[in-house]
Amino acid sequence: SAIINGLKNIAGEIETGRFRFAVELEDIHMNIEAALIKNIGDAGKKLHTARSRNDQVALDLRLYLRAETKETIALIKNLQKTLLNAAENNIGIIMPGYTHLQRAQPVLLSHHLLAYVEMLRRDRERFEDSLKRINVLPLGSCALAGTSLPVDRSYAAKLLGFKAITENSIDAVSDRDFAIEFLTDAGILMMHLSRFAEELILWSTEEFSFIELPDAFTTGSSIMPQKKNPDVAELIRGKSGRIYGNMIALMTVMKGLPLAYNRDMQEDKTPVFDTVDTVKSCLTVLAQMMPQIKFMRERMHEAAGKAYSTATDIAEYLVKKGVPFRQAHEITGKIVRHCIKNKKQLGEISINEFRNFSNTISKDIYSRLSAENSVKAKNSRGGTAPSEVKKQIKRLKHLIR
Repeated sequence: SAIINGLKNIAGEIETGRFRFAVELEDIHMNIEAALIKNIGDAGKKLHTARSRNDQVALDLRLYLRAETKETIALIKNLQKTLLNAAENNIGIIMPGYTHLQRAQPVLLSHHLLAYVEMLRRDRERFEDSLKRINVLPLGSCALAGTSLPVDRSYAAKLLGFKAITENSIDAVSDRDFAIEFLTDAGILMMHLSRFAEELILWSTEEFSFIELPDAFTTGSSIMPQKKNPDVAELIRGKSGRIYGNMIALMTVMKGLPLAYNRDMQEDKTPVFDTVDTVKSCLTVLAQMMPQIKFMRERMHEAAGKAYSTATDIAEYLVKKGVPFRQAHEITGKIVRHCIKNKKQLGEISINEFRNFSNTISKDIYSRLSAENSVKAKNSRGGTAPSEVKKQIKRLKHLIR
């Protein structure tokens, strides 16, 4: 009890800035031990019994990442909820779906946003799974060989909330896989956030004009008064690179180390701490920005109906009439080329023009050519039809609650 109370007092001194660190004592471990002995006497000399700085630093990093992983999971969940709300509130908005950054087929904006909710679901699952490898107690491994003292590692694990105990003392003090795994999971997460940020940047341009970003998350130009720069989205996109760098930095530190502990491993702190701070700030700011984004319904709908985006619907119409798909694809391509040559949209050509390409086409073709009907028709599981998107929202709400 004297040791526990003494450590609590030292913790209070550190938190309030009253603790004096002595450089000659090398590090925080020896500073705390020296202060404890000074405060409570000989009892403090028992603090380091059956311990080494090697298993202590491994323990500390695991305790830190356990807490931060749980907080990261909570922040991912919060962003998912924000995106789900946006999807549910804007379910009537139709936009162009893209491949190769070219208009491909009409989709619901909600469907597009839910794609990111799915990405974040996988991110959450990765972080949740990583807790199984983070939440393992290394304490009691000592320097590398274990100890001859009668320690109860299971009791220590119970006190500290660990689900398991390391089974090899050499590996326990040498292992930073769990930290690298966190950085890897963070890298994949930041890739997803960066892709979303990139789309927000594109959508906010005059060329797209799909959204208006809130003023609080943009800046003006120092010289061009008309500018509204998407700074926050750009910073999120840019910060993804530093997370990849952190992952490579720690892997490079670890790749050539002989067993067991080496001082090189002190370099695990900077990439881990920086990654935690960066990921949490990006998740937080995106969740704050999303509800304030204004979606330009009319502009999105207009863009969705252009660039012959319902051509695939003609091909599928022909397939339903018994035409083999490859032949239907070829016929539709000819129809599109005819429209381009004559500067017409698909809905502007006559039924006779259609029938010049296939006599299976009748007047009911026109009902397939609007963006609205194109979207409604995509009712396969996971598709963009409103009925399917509503099912997706319901399923994701159940998973995220």
